[in-house]
Amino acid sequence: MTDLKPGYVERWTNLPEGVSASGGAVASPLGQWAWAWFEGARNPHVLLITIYIFAPYFAQHLMSSPVAGQALWADLNTLSGVIIAIVAPFMGAIADAGGRRKPWLFVFSVILGLTAAALWFALPDEQGLPFFAICVLLVVTFASFDFTAVFHNAMLPTLVPEKRVGALSGLGLALGNFSGVVLLVFMLICFSLPGVVDWPFVPSTPWFGVDQAAHEPERLVGPLFALWFLLLGLPLFFFTPDQPRVTLGPVEAVKRGTRSLVRTVRSLKSYKNVTTYLVGRMIYNDGCNAILIFGGIYAATTFSWGTLDMLVYGVILSIFATFGGVFGGWLDHTFGSQRGILISVAGTMVGLVLSLSMRPDTILFFVPYDTALPPVHGLPFFKSWPEIIYLAIVIIIAIFITASYANSRTMLARIAPASKMTEFFGLYALSGTATAFLAPFVVARATEWSGNQAIGLASILGLLGIGFVIMLFVRNERAVAVE
Repeated sequence: MTDLKPGYVERWTNLPEGVSASGGAVASPLGQWAWAWFEGARNPHVLLITIYIFAPYFAQHLMSSPVAGQALWADLNTLSGVIIAIVAPFMGAIADAGGRRKPWLFVFSVILGLTAAALWFALPDEQGLPFFAICVLLVVTFASFDFTAVFHNAMLPTLVPEKRVGALSGLGLALGNFSGVVLLVFMLICFSLPGVVDWPFVPSTPWFGVDQAAHEPERLVGPLFALWFLLLGLPLFFFTPDQPRVTLGPVEAVKRGTRSLVRTVRSLKSYKNVTTYLVGRMIYNDGCNAILIFGGIYAATTFSWGTLDMLVYGVILSIFATFGGVFGGWLDHTFGSQRGILISVAGTMVGLVLSLSMRPDTILFFVPYDTALPPVHGLPFFKSWPEIIYLAIVIIIAIFITASYANSRTMLARIAPASKMTEFFGLYALSGTATAFLAPFVVARATEWSGNQAIGLASILGLLGIGFVIMLFVRNERAVAVE
């Protein structure tokens, strides 16, 4: 065994020259990658639980009907959004007053992992946890996921120069989707495909004696995410630098942070450009989140897809969403943060319209399709042309939504006052959740009123359009802190 080449370790651990976007030292390459990999550890929570696997399982098997399940899933997301809207800005302000972000990030990471793991006990007919307890777990895991985002996002501008913020942000999103692909493929090969196909790389029976009939693959996503989060999330706490600690007692930090937040909210009139951005982002981000929240349920119920179909669906979309993170970084570098967001939101709108034009018996609104036709291929999923075309269209949505997330975070890191970065990322979380009730409420009511899921989802176009128009008035310039 040969030793590492001289200087190899130093290249990863030495601090590069230059100044970070917040005015401090630049983090080492290892510290930057550890920050990005934390997102790779955290974001599979969205893919496994919020979108592709647990959400359809909740709507189809824990509720009396998919419509009732979609409505309650929306209500649970609304409740967690209210909690974030109230608490997150105060959290960010307190962390700014105390200096350090990693202790807060660690606490909410532990809560996130534990609540996700407990979803293993979410069995139908209350054979495991009481249904109310399942709902509480979901609200807590949704809220803790967003709390980790507040402190993780706030570290971004302290790690790299301003010109590298977009690239590191895009890398984090790309690794998040890549991780989701790895976990979805693992579940597909080890738990869902066994017994369905006779392929050489697929075991004959599910690993660990997992029972498909008892919905164990769907419930396993919680513990699987928690283990992955533990393994890949820990490096951040060892290698990514934190802000210097401010010598304050916890009570004083709370007081000072709260006072700072109140001043910031009151002084938003002095940050008109940032305020305009936060409002626009609040609206279009609500629409993007709603597409994700309801996308899995809509696909599963519209095309009668089971867990196997949803796993393959999630793998394909996550692969392309991985490129969406890189695409977002390219948009930011080529066109700037504002134009990158406009392109991403417009692409999402086009993709949503096209996706709603697809039904099992209809292509692009008007072209009929005979559902009695034989399968177009021999694979055990996506056997009709409407399903295949729908998948291709939703790939567009996955790319543009991921790009919009990456560009949105980058834009705030570039226009918010450097000395109030965590505080404004608290307001950023608020802008992402303050109207979180709106899109789920509108979609649920429109679906119930029309009896048509496509019409319900079409209501999201209004939010995306309003956010797009507001973003036209945002400038790419950093605000100066007002004391």
